[in-house]
Amino acid sequence: MPLYRDDAIVLRTHKLGEADRIITFLTREHGKVRAVGRGVRRTSSKFGARLEPFMMVDVQLYTGRNLDSVTQVETIGAFARQISADYALYTAGAAMLETADRLVAAEHEPAVQQYWLLVGALRALSERAHTPGLVLNSYLLRALAVAGWAPSFTECARCGEPGPHHSFAVAQGGAVCSRCRPPGSASPAPETFDLLAALLAGDWEVADAAERRHRSEADGLVAAYSQFYLERTLRSLRMIEREA
Repeated sequence: MPLYRDDAIVLRTHKLGEADRIITFLTREHGKVRAVGRGVRRTSSKFGARLEPFMMVDVQLYTGRNLDSVTQVETIGAFARQISADYALYTAGAAMLETADRLVAAEHEPAVQQYWLLVGALRALSERAHTPGLVLNSYLLRALAVAGWAPSFTECARCGEPGPHHSFAVAQGGAVCSRCRPPGSASPAPETFDLLAALLAGDWEVADAAERRHRSEADGLVAAYSQFYLERTLRSLRMIEREA
């Protein structure tokens, strides 16, 4: 059909010509979609402000030969307002948008779980439900798990031996036993393993109670794990304001 409608998160935008933008959406039913927003950079635009990164919108699109076109937009969740007003929230959110854009590579291929994970994470950021670093780490671990790269924090990722274990090897997929431990593996504290498992499971009671040093150790492990399996550096992670 030439016209279709969907709920979407705005992942990124690019200028096009004098007044237009190319908007990349992650939609609920149609996966990643790129579309032209005509005239949205003009101050007189009716919906330019609704097509900014982090916004959750109900968007109507017209199917084009190369790019679709935005014909109507209504706001569902104005996450951009709260997230863009705080540097820690903004940088965590930017890393989430970049990750979603990388994980959902093909256009017009449904990615419903990735969509809802991103919606939940952005809502948690905007509502300040938890510290930005915890929300980001939980999102990264869960998004990678949905994509097929679920880390193990209890059983050995290589041989399956039940834990707890004391080493973490990114290339092996998480926790490793003493027999499978490759040279150069990290040796996180037991509490850091507990925190990582809680973030993957969405156990916020455990995650929120974690000490700062264990959160800091988890930050480094999640960043290394994410970038290894995405096979590219996340530019947004360099801007992250971590807890001191």
